[in-house]
Amino acid sequence: MAVLKFRVYFEEDDSIYRDIAIKHTQSFLDFHFAILKSFEFDSKHQATFFRSNDNWQKGREISVEKYDKLYKVAPLIMADTTIGSEIKNPNEKFMYLYDFSRNWGFMIELINVSKDENPKLSYPATVRTEGIAPSQYGTKSVLGDRFVDVEEKYDLTKVAEGFGTEGDSDDGDGAEDDANEEEGTGEEEV
Repeated sequence: MAVLKFRVYFEEDDSIYRDIAIKHTQSFLDFHFAILKSFEFDSKHQATFFRSNDNWQKGREISVEKYDKLYKVAPLIMADTTIGSEIKNPNEKFMYLYDFSRNWGFMIELINVSKDENPKLSYPATVRTEGIAPSQYGTKSVLGDRFVDVEEKYDLTKVAEGFGTEGDSDDGDGAEDDANEEEGTGEEEV
């Protein structure tokens, strides 16, 4: 059974991508969920694939469902459309849009076709990850949820003890400190 490997690029930064291996008999709906999982997105929003050409122009739509909009040609439905049925050439490309209000865009290209399945993998599978995925709903900390634990353990909100008021002058104008810095003490010359 043929295994297809696709590279899924984040549209705004092509250094962020995921390689996903999927069987040619699996559906676009399976591919849709694999992409969301690989980029750590939830599956609460609308999504659609478009066939594409080398210039990344949108072609025939492959959608989760038929949405309430005007279509030139009725879309294919993801659950009913196998990946293999839409592969017409060895450099096949697709575009994937997720969450139409935020317009998450991904560019997808076929990078490998293999006859052999890996028995250790459960398809579809993310086989390579490059770059930090964008946060679906806002900023994402490098520490993620662990930051809360660090903050509670060390109580980062308190002012640290042991730090003096070095550089603060008693008279408030700081003129005497500035004058001493400019003149120097002469101890450095030997």
